[in-house]
Amino acid sequence: MEPTLVLRPGREKSVRRLHPWIFSGGVASVDGQPAAGATVRVAASTGEVLGRASYAPASQLRARLWTFDADTEVDDAFVTSRVLAAAARRSNLAGFTDAARLVFSEADGVPGVIADRYGDTVVVQLGSAGADRWREVVADALFSLPGVRCVYERSDVDARQREDLPPRTGLLRGDEPAAETIITERGLRYSVGFTEGQKTGFYLDQRNARSVVAEVARDRTVLNAFSYTGAFSVIAAANGATAVTSLDSSGPALTGARRNADLNGVEAGEMIEGDAFAELRTLRDRAKQYDLIILDPPKLAQTEAQVARATRAYKDLNLLAAKLLAPGGILMTFSCSGGVSAELFQKVVAGAALDAKRNLRIVGRLDQPSDHPVPLSFPEAAYLKGLVLEAD
Repeated sequence: MEPTLVLRPGREKSVRRLHPWIFSGGVASVDGQPAAGATVRVAASTGEVLGRASYAPASQLRARLWTFDADTEVDDAFVTSRVLAAAARRSNLAGFTDAARLVFSEADGVPGVIADRYGDTVVVQLGSAGADRWREVVADALFSLPGVRCVYERSDVDARQREDLPPRTGLLRGDEPAAETIITERGLRYSVGFTEGQKTGFYLDQRNARSVVAEVARDRTVLNAFSYTGAFSVIAAANGATAVTSLDSSGPALTGARRNADLNGVEAGEMIEGDAFAELRTLRDRAKQYDLIILDPPKLAQTEAQVARATRAYKDLNLLAAKLLAPGGILMTFSCSGGVSAELFQKVVAGAALDAKRNLRIVGRLDQPSDHPVPLSFPEAAYLKGLVLEAD
């Protein structure tokens, strides 16, 4: 008999609202002995079956709903159909880029599965026990997509540790990925490597912000902090910036930024390798000023317990940026920490501006592009928030 996870009285309310997460505190009992990643029925305390979920006994996030239909079976055909349907919803992006997020985990009804396409290569991250259980089915589905030559796994994310899963990387289907894959977005070209580096090789979630940089960079001196492989820097240079500085702690990332500049026939500009907090202080002490500052740090809060420390770091960074901003300049500042809400982030940035004695006004807000959708029933999918600020 299929194992059944029984909820505590009242804990079925979120499931009825189509929220896919069940935490350990909401579980009354588990009938049977499901293994990690196994599918379990989810039942209310009354015995009513509410759906089916993947089970993670080692995690506080004990179960993730696959389906809210009590009669739907989770099998190979079900998982395959979910992956293919998610990929089909991205077809509208084909006109201006060959790189997109094909599967966005719970937001696409495929809990724990992230899949990003770069030309003929798909890079997949399996971040949960349930996703790990369906590795081969997911790989087959992605490899069946038209034009896909390679499916490569980068399951080396912190989320796996919380579910007692080891990191896994390597080829899943097809040919070994090329050392360098060139993708295009709105006429510009970028080099992407998949076997190391951040995320799955490129920040697909910043597509909206890259469009804004193209609009505002002309005749401005630009500082791109946490630049990684320099996409923002390349766009600024290609759109009339007078000077561009890229700052990152990774020497290989800055090498990638030079490569991307060469690919697009623009000047790479100044490269600063070092810790952003320290280097921004050095620039402040040298009384440097920039007309456009882009501040896109990595996730500073991995868990709710880290939010307080993260907000202090965000304030420090934005305080330094505000002091480096020239009169009339623009600051584009971001947080990708899911535990830091848009409201909290704005409050932190406001405090930083106040301490810097700068009057900054919001002239735009930025979030995730359409291939990173946010279901109304699952607001946790909205992790990226950005402010476009103009100085007096």
